[in-house]
Amino acid sequence: MLTSIFKSPVEGRRAVRRHNIEGDRQSDLTVHGGPNKAVYCYPSEHYAYWRAQLPDHDLSVYGNFGENLTTEGLLETDVFIGDTLRVGTAVLKVTQPRMPCFKLGIRFNLATMVKHFWKSGRSGIYFSIVEEGDVGAGDPIERLSRGPEAITIADVVRLYRGDETSPEILERAMRAPISGSWKEEIRERRGVE
Repeated sequence: MLTSIFKSPVEGRRAVRRHNIEGDRQSDLTVHGGPNKAVYCYPSEHYAYWRAQLPDHDLSVYGNFGENLTTEGLLETDVFIGDTLRVGTAVLKVTQPRMPCFKLGIRFNLATMVKHFWKSGRSGIYFSIVEEGDVGAGDPIERLSRGPEAITIADVVRLYRGDETSPEILERAMRAPISGSWKEEIRERRGVE
């Protein structure tokens, strides 16, 4: 089985290229990777929650969730689909939340991990690469522009799970530049044409 979920922190600067960050690889392109999932960020703020939920796992080092970048101050509730951000010298665009696959359960040796991760709402954020550049630990994150429909990553997760029932939020989400099959899945789950 190919997987790229096992990550660990690196030192120095890394090049950000069209499909990933230098030193990273995308193993199963049928469900992962590609230009709309070039960089996966996970908020460091979520680690406290997971340490409490998974006390038998060593979560003292970032990278446990397969993230390329562990961020601070960049939460799913504050980031809009379509936001553009400068990280280091690279410019990234918010494309979608993460839909975890079974490999997250393998990573944690926990059969219920995918379900637990999804229920937590702590999905992390996928980005496409707008401008190549380089990144390093401690780089500031600067928001350059906001997504056109003001739909957060958290809104998309709630719509997908069926927790969000606002017709106005659903309508804006359908206009937002969500990547992949997210719109199709939300439409199907919500019975929307």
